Order: sequence, then structure tokens, then C-alpha cells
Amino acid sequence: MAFLAGSAAPTPLYAIYQQQWGFSTTMLTVVFGSYALAVLAALLVAGRLSDHIGRRPVLMAAAVAQAAAMVVFATAGGLSDLLAGRIVQGLSAGAAIAAVGAGMLDIDKTRGALANALAPMLGTGTGGIVAGLMVQYLPAPTHLVYVVLGVIFVLQGVGVYFIAETARRRPGAWASLKPSFALPPEVRMPLLLAAPAVVAVWGLGGFYASLGPTLLRSLVGSGSSLLGGLALFIMAGGGVVAVVLLRDRSARFLSRLGALALMAGMALVLAALSLHSVALFMVGTAIAGMGFGTGFQGALRNVIAPLPPTGRAGVLSVLFVVSYLAMGVPAILAGYDVALRGDIVSTSREFGAAVLLLAALAWLGTGKAQPARARA
Repeated sequence: MAFLAGSAAPTPLYAIYQQQWGFSTTMLTVVFGSYALAVLAALLVAGRLSDHIGRRPVLMAAAVAQAAAMVVFATAGGLSDLLAGRIVQGLSAGAAIAAVGAGMLDIDKTRGALANALAPMLGTGTGGIVAGLMVQYLPAPTHLVYVVLGVIFVLQGVGVYFIAETARRRPGAWASLKPSFALPPEVRMPLLLAAPAVVAVWGLGGFYASLGPTLLRSLVGSGSSLLGGLALFIMAGGGVVAVVLLRDRSARFLSRLGALALMAGMALVLAALSLHSVALFMVGTAIAGMGFGTGFQGALRNVIAPLPPTGRAGVLSVLFVVSYLAMGVPAILAGYDVALRGDIVSTSREFGAAVLLLAALAWLGTGKAQPARARA
């Protein structure tokens, strides 16, 4: 949760960085996308490492690297520093995501799957809104939030040292660093069916985290930094509420509801852009967030929870590779389109239409899933 809060913390600051350093909207999304691609690289290389050396060593090293990334952000003097910080942050988060996710599943399959679905939304939403509040109302806007997060990461690294290991060491650590997309046969079809939903929800999250502040400021006509984290917080909050309330429902139910909520939410967001209605935009964002939460929870339970402990981190890495590709690449393309056309509202409409199409495909895919498998 803290790692993902750290990834969302720069969102309210992008407008300040753009004003200070004069870079384009395209570069803004490149900065954001560099994080997603760094996460992807770490997942490919180190995603299975904790299955061999244990969860704790990976998490301790990742916490140290996250703290170092906060130092880079706090002392940044230009775009290159911002890019460097995002890359270090992405590499450390990618190494940690599979390890901590697998560790939670080691402890309890059901609650671990729930925690894996809640943590990205809780972390992203909390990081966005807390950073926005700190930037808006507290001194040292480009420094304080990173100092606070850096202290948290150091404390977490120390804390992890004292917790019990949940995975037994086994040989093959060096071989596990070779990038691999190998999947057990039993999870290939569930992952294929879940892919449209995963791409839709993470692509939407990437858009909100990168261009959401710019879009919302254009609707409101305000330069408030708090707006930078508000839409992200509302989307994540909708997802958290939905997952908590529906955690006992079947994976198939969650997947189908998630696709429907995503379609309904995006339809309202598109209507809000045409009507220039901030209230309708926020309502649509909350409903789309419900789709994010339930859709990803359903996909996660279908693909990950039934696996034995020795295979969880590797498969979880593949799932997050798909997720972070979906989060980073479309955001960069959208940023390029905004820079080229100079119209973020038109770009947002096209992005929303693509999410609607993917959500519809996800809904159709859930109809093909086997109900018995979906309840796993």
C-alpha cells in the first residue's frame, strides 16, 4: 500500500513540475510511463525471485530502494531527476509487488486475494489525496511528501526484518532472474479471459494518474493542486468500497459486475465531458472505480488464488506485467495525442470509448468462464 501511495504521490505535483521546468504533456506521460515500464522490467526479472530466496529479503531491499527514490524526488532539479526517481521507484515496486502479493496469499488465500485487490486502490487513492492536501496546504510542496514517505519506507524495511518468512527457500534463484512468461496450463484460459478487464481497469488508472489532473482542471477552470489527487482518490475509493462490500461473492459475479460498472461509469464520464459537469464526472469516476475494484478482484481470484505457494509469485508477476503495460503504454500514447492536438477532452473521449469496448469484451469473456472455476 505504501509503495503504491508513493507511486501516486507525484500526481498532484506534475503541474508544478511542468511550470517550473517547462516540459510538454507528452513528457509528463513519459515520466509516468517510465514508472510503469520500470515496474514491468522488475517483474520480468525479479518477479519469481521471492519464490526461491523468500519474501523478506526481496521486500527489505525494495524498501531501501524506495527510500532512495524519495531522496531523488526530494532533491530533483529537473526533468532528468524526475525520470530517474520514477525508474528507481518502479524497479523497487516491481520487485516488491509479486513478493508481498504472494506473501499475503501464503498466509491466507481468501484474505490474501482480497488484500491484493484492495492494496493498489488504497495505496493509489491515499497517495494521491494526501499528497494533494500536503502540496495545497503545507510548506515545501515538492519536498515534504517525499520526506514523509521516505521515513515510512525505512520503518517498513526495519519492520519486515522482524516478521516471519512465509516461503521456504529453494534452489534456482539465479535461473529465476531469466525473464519468463511460462504459465501453468490451468491458469492460461482464465488469464486470457481476464485480460480485457485487466487492461481496461489498469489503463483507466494510468490515465487518471497521469492526465486526470489536467483534465479535471480543464473542467473546473482551477489550478488547484488538490484536484490532482481528487479524481484518483474517488476512483480508488469506489473500488475499495465495492470490494469490501462484495468480498464474499463469487469471482464470476465480481468479474461480471466489474465489467458492467466500468461500462456504466465510463458512459457517465463521457456524458460529463460533453456537458462540462464536474459532479457527473465524479459520479462516473466513482462507479468506474467500483468496476476497477470488483473486476480486478474477480480476475485475481480466478487466476491466482487456486495456485500452490511455489507458483504464486511467478504467475502474479505475469498478471502485473499485463497490468503495468496497460497502465503505462496507453497513458503515453494519450499524452502524445494531447500534445499533438492540444485538446485533452477529445483525447479523453477516445480513451473512454476504448475502455468501454474492453469492458464489453470482458463482460462477454466472463460469460464463457466455467462457474465452478470462477468460484475458486
